[in-house]
Amino acid sequence: LLFSPFISILINFSFVFLFFQYHQKPALTEQLNLSSSSSMAAPIWLWAFSVALTLVPSVFGNSEGDALYTLRKSLTDPDNILQSWDPNLVNPCTWFHITCNQNNRVTRVDLGNSNLSGHLVPELGKLEHLQYLELYKNNIQGTIPTELGNLKSLISLDLYNNNISGTIPPSLGKLKSLVFLRLNDNKLTGPIPRELAGISSLKVVDVSNNDLCGTIPTSGPFEHIPLNK
Repeated sequence: LLFSPFISILINFSFVFLFFQYHQKPALTEQLNLSSSSSMAAPIWLWAFSVALTLVPSVFGNSEGDALYTLRKSLTDPDNILQSWDPNLVNPCTWFHITCNQNNRVTRVDLGNSNLSGHLVPELGKLEHLQYLELYKNNIQGTIPTELGNLKSLISLDLYNNNISGTIPPSLGKLKSLVFLRLNDNKLTGPIPRELAGISSLKVVDVSNNDLCGTIPTSGPFEHIPLNK
């Protein structure tokens, strides 16, 4: 995790202090006057506990920041779109093109039409609350990571107009909240995974202008949505 030294010290101090208070309280009661010790210890205990609680969201923020910074390192960014993606910040919610919810969890990555090249990374699958992954109209190459199937909150996956190759991962069938799946204008090969037919929320699927083969699923949501191939 990307903690600054100061934050790390505060976290360590808070939990060490709480541990000491819990295990040493009987001994302190015997040696010190109860009225004076309790009046001093209580505010310190409350301060330490409040610091620990305040820093809990930072743990999540930095875990997601690690994943996004890994993506940044895998991309070439000639226009400095990702310049604000500073790994030394407490969480990525202050980064441009990133949106978070009230709990400082990443919900949107908006990098469409940003002149980026490079490849996607498996770490994107760690963004548990991500709803929108927008990376369309770039020059992204490589394959679609299987780990994107872990994004259980994902509503929109827009990777169209890139140079992505390989197959469509069957793991995308686990995205039960997915509404928009646009993978058109890439270099994808192989069949359309039948697992996608199990996503009842799907409204738009566009896989046109690829090198796909095989049959198109006709069950589940594919019976009622416009499918471009």
